[in-house]
Amino acid sequence: MARFSPLMAVPIVVFASFVGLAITGMYREDPEGLPSAREGQLAPPVVLTEFIDKPLFDDATLRDGEVKLVNYWASWCAPCRVEHPNLEALSHEGLKIYGVNYKDQQDNAASFLTELGDPYTAIGRDEKGRMALDWGVYGVPETYVIDGEGRIVLRFAGPVTQRVIEGTLRPAIEKASSN
Repeated sequence: MARFSPLMAVPIVVFASFVGLAITGMYREDPEGLPSAREGQLAPPVVLTEFIDKPLFDDATLRDGEVKLVNYWASWCAPCRVEHPNLEALSHEGLKIYGVNYKDQQDNAASFLTELGDPYTAIGRDEKGRMALDWGVYGVPETYVIDGEGRIVLRFAGPVTQRVIEGTLRPAIEKASSN
């Protein structure tokens, strides 16, 4: 008959620890939301190149005292096409939206806006995705609510739908307005 050794329990304890960590990680407050280390901080520097015949925005624009959105998008992005009418509607309400065209061909991006409309107050190109890295972008579309001081109030990854506008963006815009 074999004797039980405390060393025999080590694999069981290690396995149970991994299971506990996995279960804890699965139960986040917002399971669909991606964490953002940038929320509450000043937006990283704006480093963009010009977009054909469109105004460019910069750091000073983000700190102009008004609440705004910064939207990362691309013509090759199907979810960007889905969210576009909702961005148009927000723009028509008077909300300023600044577009960052991400890793895209300029002609394709211009055609996208000609076809679907241009909700952007100003647009710049992030051809190599360097600015997106600084902002913590996982992929397009991503939208940031920026307060008047240039602080990131919210980062939303995914297409802006009516549900997102009402349940996520509007509360963040109200919070940004009260800052």
